[in-house]
Amino acid sequence: MSAARTTRRLRAGLAAVAAVASLGACSGVRGDSGAVTPPGEVKAHPVTWLLSRPADGATITVMKQIAADYAKNHPGFELNLITTPDRPSYIQKFETLAAANKLPEFFDTDATPFAQKLASQGRMLDVSKLLRSYGIYDDYRPIALNYQRFDDGRLYTIPFEYQAEYFFYNKALFAKAGVTVPRTLNDLPATCTALRKAGITPIALDGQDQWPLERYAAYPAFRAAGPSYITKLKYDDASLADPPGQATVTWLAALGKAGCFQSGFSATGYADAQNLFTSGKAAIYNIGTWELPSLATSKLDPKVRQDVDFFTLPNNPGSPTADNEFVAPSGIGMAVNSLTFDPLVRDFLQLALTRYPSLYAATGALSPTTNVTTTIPKDATPLYRKALDQAARVGPQLVMPWDTQLDPTSNTRLQQDLVLLVQGDQSAGSFTQKIDRTIAQNAPKKPGK
Repeated sequence: MSAARTTRRLRAGLAAVAAVASLGACSGVRGDSGAVTPPGEVKAHPVTWLLSRPADGATITVMKQIAADYAKNHPGFELNLITTPDRPSYIQKFETLAAANKLPEFFDTDATPFAQKLASQGRMLDVSKLLRSYGIYDDYRPIALNYQRFDDGRLYTIPFEYQAEYFFYNKALFAKAGVTVPRTLNDLPATCTALRKAGITPIALDGQDQWPLERYAAYPAFRAAGPSYITKLKYDDASLADPPGQATVTWLAALGKAGCFQSGFSATGYADAQNLFTSGKAAIYNIGTWELPSLATSKLDPKVRQDVDFFTLPNNPGSPTADNEFVAPSGIGMAVNSLTFDPLVRDFLQLALTRYPSLYAATGALSPTTNVTTTIPKDATPLYRKALDQAARVGPQLVMPWDTQLDPTSNTRLQQDLVLLVQGDQSAGSFTQKIDRTIAQNAPKKPGK
């Protein structure tokens, strides 16, 4: 990173501190993460949510509606949203505010070692205790809560969504190439080769945002060793040179050699990658249920609408994971600042979390709770229901996205070098050594050590 860019980002972070300080500053006093029923009366005041979500997404839309209704009966209350959808920029802002002790009442974070450190300092409320105090803990999907947990099982963030990620594919293009759904993960490169020979782009990939390719890196290691491998790798207790890591490296190199992704994939954005698939130019598109409105309704081009189906992450023989275990995230979670938690915050959050599931499910999305039913759009194809039914049958072990697990420096290096590996511009051996060296230099200490 250039010195000029570093300076600009630092100034942006400091500006964020100044912007939030007046909205939700906390004191330097250690909080009580277990105190979920603060004493005193509900006195209206503004609260702030520092978040990393699409500004026009269902979560923000629904929460704005709930906050507006709450404000009618609590003059002086308002929910201030500070939105930074770009995840790397958000993480920098979040960590800058945390370092300055200026985090607001609510803030988004994955269950990272950094967040675990904040929780250990008493700066995040124990969400399991909070949800139980509201009487709604058992309404949540266990898998949605488990996605939010720290490595030690503690729960300090609230899920606002639930997704399942599939490999959507075009049945007509598969038939043209004479291929069937790959039975194992190791069959995918051969599937790509056959599609290429038929003049078909095998897989549409958003390479510009980097996380979609990183998803592919997580798959072989998960099928080889389950979710424990990435937990060990991020603390430098495992290596890419280990068998699960080499399963990932060799498979990714094979995908590249087979030409699985479109030419110039690293410069292709989200919308363009999606268009490659929805226009019938690419055979496979690995994405989550958040895209069902685009893939399983009348919005999809009639020329391909009836040809779209999906398969789940293929397994491999002898895997410690089940066929119904794959990526099923509940998104970035919302933490509650224990230092600013007062009767008003508790009261508003209770109303919000009680009303949110039904309003969210009415948008056609999967709720993180099981006490509501998703409203399927009137123009949905049968694929919409099929995808929802599959999401309800996901097993307990999850593929944890590596971008939520690795430290920022190691994650950036991995994302950059993955492109080189898949393009054939870096050998498997060099890739392994560089990533292992970067993790060894930057891995966080295990909490408690």
